[in-house]
Amino acid sequence: MPDDLFADPSAAPISEGGVDPSAPLAARMRPRNLAEYSGQDHILGEGRLLRRAVQTDRFSSLIFYGPPGVGKTTLANIISQETKARFVTLSGVESSVADIRKEADAAARLRQLNGQGTVLFVDEIHRFNKAQQDVLLPHLERGTLRFIGATTHNPYFYVNSPLVSRSQVFTLEPLTVQNLEDLIDRALSDCERGLGSTRAVITPEARRHLATVCDGDARKCLNALELAVLSTPPGADGQLRIDLAVAEESVQQKVVVYDGDGDAHYDTASAFIKSMRASDPDAAIYWLAKMLYAGEDIRFIARRIVIAASEDVGLADSNALRVAVAAQQAVEFIGMPEAQLILAHATLYMATAPKSNSATKAIGAALADVKNGRTLPVPKHLRDSHYAGAKTFGNGEGYLYPHDFEEGFVPQRCLEGGRQYFEPTTHGLEARIKERMDHYRRLWEQASQEKP
Repeated sequence: MPDDLFADPSAAPISEGGVDPSAPLAARMRPRNLAEYSGQDHILGEGRLLRRAVQTDRFSSLIFYGPPGVGKTTLANIISQETKARFVTLSGVESSVADIRKEADAAARLRQLNGQGTVLFVDEIHRFNKAQQDVLLPHLERGTLRFIGATTHNPYFYVNSPLVSRSQVFTLEPLTVQNLEDLIDRALSDCERGLGSTRAVITPEARRHLATVCDGDARKCLNALELAVLSTPPGADGQLRIDLAVAEESVQQKVVVYDGDGDAHYDTASAFIKSMRASDPDAAIYWLAKMLYAGEDIRFIARRIVIAASEDVGLADSNALRVAVAAQQAVEFIGMPEAQLILAHATLYMATAPKSNSATKAIGAALADVKNGRTLPVPKHLRDSHYAGAKTFGNGEGYLYPHDFEEGFVPQRCLEGGRQYFEPTTHGLEARIKERMDHYRRLWEQASQEKP
């Protein structure tokens, strides 16, 4: 079952029979062993690496990464009961370099005295600065400490790479709806630690609602269940009944896990962009809704739509850029909540438009040549001939004015070497551009062959 899910992470693990009745339900129901732990079968299922390492007490350093309420701190507490080592806890918010050194010194003395090892658990390790994280390294290197860190932020971005390289990183996923429904039933039937003494019953609809809107967060689910039970009077028949209306009231507004500068932000934005690119309007509008509900900056969303208009729609429908820019300006002018209509309009336009990344490829190839190749001089016939003395350098000599010719085109190249960066597709309106460019390129080729 779940994680930092409960209680003060710096507190000692709750021993069997040592339940504080005044503690929140989430703290009282904290799993005491792997048998009570729900979810995370991908790392804790029978035969899985982490389960074997915990059961045999043969792990080195671990980092548990996942959203709140999924079992990170709980798992560390279970390990504290399984290991024969001394288990100490520090908080990434409250602890200092001095605290780390104090525990490391104590671990070294204990190891010398009786050979007992020490496991140091740091909750919210991403809150440690670089200096604090670096203090751990020599002690891990010497084996003075074994380290377990818990974080809601991607450790590959928020934890120093030397510390990550010395640790096994395990990703914990949000609990499933079934996991949370099982947890609700367990809490309602447990008379020692849960709510069994209230003899409360919950309807299937209410159970499913709580398990769904809590988005895989066991702490949130148990807190809502406890509020529902403690605030609901018994009915006329003396039975305390939790129905759908009570459950909805207990979780009045669903809170989406969405950190404005972390993985949820970047992952959701990535899904939004890729859904528009994949021409999947249903997915694109869902990820837009998630961002809007979570309070994402509407200007950020508008900028992504403008970028998609050129990066992914491009010349297949150049009107997409007009729609995107108009949406960006309208969003600035209108603001929320009506801006969500404008963003939905622009999102659906991008998702349903034909796609071409020929502009993306063209500028990428040209930039690569500018960066890595010889910088090409401007041909003389294209140089500015209007300033005094320009003509004495031959500037503009031989330039052919396209509008003096049929179709407004003359086969005169503007870049030496015949480099070709733009490869038009046959998608959408770009098919017409391809047809015209194929014609021009044939004329260029013919003109080059006719040169003496």
